[in-house]
Amino acid sequence: MAQDKKFISPGAWFSMYYPAAWSEFEDGEGSFLFYDPNEWSGNFRISAFRGGPGYGRDFIHQELRDNAQAVALQVGELNCAYSQEEFAEGGVDYVTHFWVTGIDDIGFECSFTVARGTPPEAAARVISSLEVRHCGTKYPPELIPVRLSEIYQIDAAYEWVERKIKDVLKVDFQGLEEDISRMQQLVNQCSFNVRKREVWIDLGIVLCVILANEVDGLEWRTLIDGNREVPVLLQTCTELVIDPMKLVWSRVKAGDGCHLQEAYTQTLKNL
Repeated sequence: MAQDKKFISPGAWFSMYYPAAWSEFEDGEGSFLFYDPNEWSGNFRISAFRGGPGYGRDFIHQELRDNAQAVALQVGELNCAYSQEEFAEGGVDYVTHFWVTGIDDIGFECSFTVARGTPPEAAARVISSLEVRHCGTKYPPELIPVRLSEIYQIDAAYEWVERKIKDVLKVDFQGLEEDISRMQQLVNQCSFNVRKREVWIDLGIVLCVILANEVDGLEWRTLIDGNREVPVLLQTCTELVIDPMKLVWSRVKAGDGCHLQEAYTQTLKNL
């Protein structure tokens, strides 16, 4: 699946592969939405529900019992309950394909809304790639395309630093290299508690935002490493990973203090 991108759900319940042209977009709580923003070919949605042993199998059977339109269907190696629904909007006819499937203790609801006449094979390929990640199993660290959940974390960190600098220093924050001295002023004036992990993590994230703004070839990724699901920067040409936690929080925790310009300069030297 070299041309596909990998998605691991928040909480690492499951993983799947989706077309490289698709991206993740905001949807309802507990639902993940993907589509091609440049050439729309359908909206793919997936939700996952965890239960006890055998829940995934029972989830399918329940759908077949409750939905008179559902039929048993195999997608790849997965048993599914499949149904579809047609509707019109803005003078265009659409079809929503529904698949209910399950693996071990997880049930999945998947849908693919397309213009009528568009085959659903792209969604079927995604569904066939579904894998459950088991509790208690140690998985190797993975970098995946940055998820919405980490984009929200990056945005929240930036907004906090921007607002704090405006409130305390009475100056604007632009997210540029020249703002690092202002971030350091903020740290010096506010005397943040060394145990306030979230503060130091946010400062590390914003330092990475500045790096990404100033240096070409740096892209955000999501790192999945055990219980850690965090945003990191990847230098695409060398695959060097820059972890915001290590830029600031790890040094503060070790008693080395917070020296933002030094951390930034050292990172630049490593690129």
